[in-house]
Amino acid sequence: MGTEISNDKGPLAGLRVIDASMLFAGPVIGTLMGDFGADVIKIEHPRGDPLRTLGWQKNDVSLWWAFVSRNKRMVTLDLSTPEGGNVFKELAATADVIIEGFRPGTLERWGIGPAVLHELNPNLVIVRVSGFGQTGPQSSKPGFGTVAESISGFAHINGFPDGPPILPPFALGDGVAALFGTFATMFSLYNRDVSGGSGQIIDLSLYEPLFWLLGPQALAFDQLGVVPGRTGSSTEWTAPRNTYQAADGRWLGLSASAQSIAERVMVLIGHSEIVGEPWFADHEGRVANRDLLDSLIAEWIGARPADEVLEKFEEAGAVIGPIYSIADIFEDAQYQARETITTVDDPRLGPTRLQNVIPLLSATPGSVRYLGGELGEHNSEILCDELGHSLEELEVWSNAGIV
Repeated sequence: MGTEISNDKGPLAGLRVIDASMLFAGPVIGTLMGDFGADVIKIEHPRGDPLRTLGWQKNDVSLWWAFVSRNKRMVTLDLSTPEGGNVFKELAATADVIIEGFRPGTLERWGIGPAVLHELNPNLVIVRVSGFGQTGPQSSKPGFGTVAESISGFAHINGFPDGPPILPPFALGDGVAALFGTFATMFSLYNRDVSGGSGQIIDLSLYEPLFWLLGPQALAFDQLGVVPGRTGSSTEWTAPRNTYQAADGRWLGLSASAQSIAERVMVLIGHSEIVGEPWFADHEGRVANRDLLDSLIAEWIGARPADEVLEKFEEAGAVIGPIYSIADIFEDAQYQARETITTVDDPRLGPTRLQNVIPLLSATPGSVRYLGGELGEHNSEILCDELGHSLEELEVWSNAGIV
């Protein structure tokens, strides 16, 4: 028997989610729902999910896998086989949500597309994650977060004016898509359970959520013909806003988008005369003079150690913060006070610290109960104990590579 699992707490207790997706966006939807109590069953091909071998590893355990697959039960199943497809349909009949991340048309080709699943379970919410969505001229192409970060417009504005577009060093496109996918799933469940609706299909591309998150760029281009470029750590819509290096080498991030904060910053650094300039009274004027503002602020900060800068800014009621590495985060009192990092005792990794459940719910908090488990760890528990198949049948499937 696999890991002992309890989902009797959390606001999603009683919901069953089948996670048949791979890598990041789809699986993270399942992770977030599992954090808050849903029974999440992770379906992998018998060869194992590619995430199991990605990135940093300890004791042959991918830390990406341990993180993204936490709070999930593990089942192996080759969905492309008739037997695997039939078991998938059995699971779908018991589920509230299915998350899939195959190229559009794949499930239909295997005979387990949404039409078939909804005939078995009309109340099923099906989340279809793909690079370009289920429709359009590029829908049949494979897509990854890097492509989403490229075609969404994000990479075009990320970097410095004299440098190339810069891709993020983490799964930004997938992560943003997962957040959109999670709230879309909850919207659908609310419509089903509270408003008297039925199941439905969520068509989630990787590029569209990130495109939305970039703000009013479409409006600015449509109405003003503006094509935003790369501005480094500053912006084209507010100033001062940048990173500045203190005398001891530490970096700090400053934003003064509110007029009152901008005024306090200039008074603090000894340039109250700037506050009286007519151009300083609004965002447009400050942005036009941001090079001057940056040079004055950088000079003041560069002459003082970071702790003194932070202290002076706090006394002045201005806003600035240290730029943390993960090592800094582990030592920070704010992170510790809110238990933003929690500890899980894993049988393979030992006591393991990782991000806690976010956000905090006062009445029905989520929890990290365990990390991503072994390949097929819960096959017997789910396929035999819950679906009623025999151990002999499971052994035949295993020998045939179906599970």
